[in-house]
Amino acid sequence: MVEPDPVLAKVELRARLLARRRARPAGERVAAADAVATALLEGLAGVGTLAAFVPDADEPGTGRLPGGYAALGARVLLPVVPDRGRVMDWGLFTGGLEPGRYGLSHPTGPRLGPEAIGQADAVVVPALAVDRAGIRLGRGGGYYDRALVHARPDAVLVTLVFDDERVDELPAEVHDRPVTAVVTPSGGWQALPPPGR
Repeated sequence: MVEPDPVLAKVELRARLLARRRARPAGERVAAADAVATALLEGLAGVGTLAAFVPDADEPGTGRLPGGYAALGARVLLPVVPDRGRVMDWGLFTGGLEPGRYGLSHPTGPRLGPEAIGQADAVVVPALAVDRAGIRLGRGGGYYDRALVHARPDAVLVTLVFDDERVDELPAEVHDRPVTAVVTPSGGWQALPPPGR
């Protein structure tokens, strides 16, 4: 029996999940944003340095994050997608955002370089889905795969997904680094078992 190609499987799954996200009613997105942001901030309490992202209109947390991170009293780093290439920079979030590549928002604060993610105690990583082993499906650009190489081995990696985006199993590749927690609107903060358990 031929093993399915994980790259092709990810492409097909990604298209379905993106379509489903775009079709979500606005009221469901607002309720999800409130629930996800509340649970995430509770789970991140005490973090000294946080690397996170700015959710777009279809992602859980939109409208509540990154502004909600101010309640943590943490140093917050947000990604800056470069005009060319696929290695993200990180900027200090000082409250201001500006438009960046692909219509994403990035911080107006000082740029700190790609390795700055290594200073983070916790990293909030975007995903379209996450499985029970912590494998996440991103949008396919590979930016976070490259960024997480610089993250500390002991950093908490957490992702935000809608309830129906928690799945049993996702196609995995050797470079995929599992997340250690997932936050959903109904389930709140859920720690995931370490790999191999």
